Amino acid sequence: MRERLVVKLDHFRAIGGSALTDKAIKVPENELEATGPGGGTIPVTYVPFRNAHFLSVGVSWAEAIGASAIYIGAVAEDSSGYPDCRPEYYRAFQELIRVGTRPETGIEMVTPVIAMRKSEIIRRGLELGAPLQLTWSCYQGEESACGKCDSCLLRLRAFAEAGIADPIPYRERAAKGA
Repeated sequence: MRERLVVKLDHFRAIGGSALTDKAIKVPENELEATGPGGGTIPVTYVPFRNAHFLSVGVSWAEAIGASAIYIGAVAEDSSGYPDCRPEYYRAFQELIRVGTRPETGIEMVTPVIAMRKSEIIRRGLELGAPLQLTWSCYQGEESACGKCDSCLLRLRAFAEAGIADPIPYRERAAKGA
């Protein structure tokens, strides 16, 4: 039997500090080269220490149910903009798991795509028959992807590099990504 835990992380809105959690901060559009992944600075879409929240919940649950591993789909290609996507972050968190759980727990954190480019992930997903039409990247959270935020632009670029049409609907496809 597969177990499932649904957790609401509403506190991100109370913390704020990101265009993804604070309505007063605008999500940038068509600025991929200026900030964030590939741009060298931390973008306003960075949610402070977000992955630590996800991992903490995952580790707590894994320990409670006796799981031996947790998986996270972090991609180092994003690490120039998001510090919690770096391989060294996950090595440090693995050590935190070791010292912060019961000795017999032995939970391994697995980052299977961390060294892959997004286009490689898409190709691998196709090989595995993954339902890419059910995946989502847009920061705007609408019925169809905006096609302008950094996440859409990165996704469109990756699909183009993979030589595959992106199967999700877009309101607008930016010239660079489509």
